[in-house]
Amino acid sequence: MKIRCLLIDDEPIAQDVIESYIDRIEILEVVGKCRSAIEAFTFLKEQSIDLIFLDIEMPQLTGFEFLKTLPNPPKVIITTAYREYAVDSYELNVLDYLLKPISFERFMKAIGKIAQAKEVNNWAENSTVRQEEPFIFVKEDRKLVRIYLQEITYLESQRDYVIIFTTSRQIKTRHTLQYFEELLPTQQFIRIHRSFIIAISKIQSVSDNRIEAGGTELMIGGNYKQAILERLNIK
Repeated sequence: MKIRCLLIDDEPIAQDVIESYIDRIEILEVVGKCRSAIEAFTFLKEQSIDLIFLDIEMPQLTGFEFLKTLPNPPKVIITTAYREYAVDSYELNVLDYLLKPISFERFMKAIGKIAQAKEVNNWAENSTVRQEEPFIFVKEDRKLVRIYLQEITYLESQRDYVIIFTTSRQIKTRHTLQYFEELLPTQQFIRIHRSFIIAISKIQSVSDNRIEAGGTELMIGGNYKQAILERLNIK
């Protein structure tokens, strides 16, 4: 079953770009395009939607104002030229925040999130075990592997691969660390070095330039140290 998409943007060119990207991805289909939030209201009353691509700055009603009025909104990816709204968007539980002009590579990263979210929903409907535990899928060799977030200790970048260290094993996948930095929830994970992302719940100790997690000491990068101290409320 395809992911049904609605495009809400008052700029036709911006809609055309997103639609051209969607046309290149088999699991997606555009079922509607709206130039305003008011128009989208009417559309959503008549159609079932899985994913909305939503602009923020629109006439009459902004994207955020529109989103706040929906009692049970579908998944939402923000598409905007304004960087300053990013923090506000995550308070509304949006899936991703894309800055215009949007590259196809960045678009694909966002779609990876909605594809995984849809797999989570489908799996949960047919399972009575661990339904409330969030997880991600990663490709290892030629298969998709489910990894529960609570089992991840840290991730390490090694050239073209990332090694995911869990409480039980290691998974090697062909991705970048930046991909996982954008994919994993920021409330649970923090980047501490150009080569490491760590699960905050697995931190055992912190020193001047090292963090211990799962019995392993990891280097703190100089560019990340201040953010880490603030995040962990260390003075």
